Amino acid sequence: MFENRIAGSLLGHLAGAISGAAIVRGTSFLKERMGQKIFSPGIVISDDPLRRRGLGSRPFDGEGLGVRARDFVADGVLTGWLLDLRSARQLGLSPQGNGARGLSSPPGPTSSNLYLRPGPRTPSALLRQMGRGLYVTELIGMGVNMVTGDYSRGASGFWVEDGELTFPVSEITIAGNLKDMFLHLTPADDLEFRGTVNAPACLVEGLTIAGL
Repeated sequence: MFENRIAGSLLGHLAGAISGAAIVRGTSFLKERMGQKIFSPGIVISDDPLRRRGLGSRPFDGEGLGVRARDFVADGVLTGWLLDLRSARQLGLSPQGNGARGLSSPPGPTSSNLYLRPGPRTPSALLRQMGRGLYVTELIGMGVNMVTGDYSRGASGFWVEDGELTFPVSEITIAGNLKDMFLHLTPADDLEFRGTVNAPACLVEGLTIAGL
């Protein structure tokens, strides 16, 4: 289970995988998944550039296009790509106001205020559902292959027995594949808006844990 402070990293991987630039290059594990279920039913992932006081809020994107709120995942189904003008043209699609400019680079697609909508259950309830496993409070390294979705990262946190936090652990490795992780992800109800990518605590079943 990922604490809400770091669960947003999973959305960061999703944003990279649905970037129009990655789709054009063919370097995304989701490149053939448009219109398909990639999360469990009920999961909604939204991007709202007009959110009041959002850290990524903006009236128009880096290429001067108007912006609007969108659901990139609706009821678990992938519904769209993050597109700037160039990637939209290359894919034969309409631009969606996702362009952003860097200080020394051409515009590229990015999200604004990306967030996973919360579920109905508390983190404590999801811990009880998990029963035995790892409650992750910190991630280390960047072992994610965006072409295949393979995921392997160092982690630290607390070991869980009978749904309760028992003792701290560190230098643990968690591994899986993002395609499976997304399908077996359950959000808690503790969403907090801290940055430009936010998520509640997330229970992810089926990961391999090594290093205990």
